[in-house]
Amino acid sequence: MGEFITIGKADEVADGDAAAFEVEGTEVAVARVEGKLYAFGDICTHMGCTLVPGGELDGTEITCGCHGSMFSIDTGVVLDGPATQPIEVYPTREVDGEIQIEV
Repeated sequence: MGEFITIGKADEVADGDAAAFEVEGTEVAVARVEGKLYAFGDICTHMGCTLVPGGELDGTEITCGCHGSMFSIDTGVVLDGPATQPIEVYPTREVDGEIQIEV
């Protein structure tokens, strides 16, 4: 098991929205859906475009703005191509007004 690190303030991510953070040299996006936080790799596995900003969040699905690949932000699985590889997802929590992910 990894350790949880703080990556930003909880108020930086409104419900139904997402924000991007750089975490130890890796681009990580955090979305809040119905009050729950989800953290996931911010780079589309198809052609390397950022998912946030540029993508479209719809519930727990995000669609890449470049070529339309769709991913689950809960599991990372590809829901629609052209991407074939999943995105990474991270255990996430909110503690004392801060977003923390497990690395």
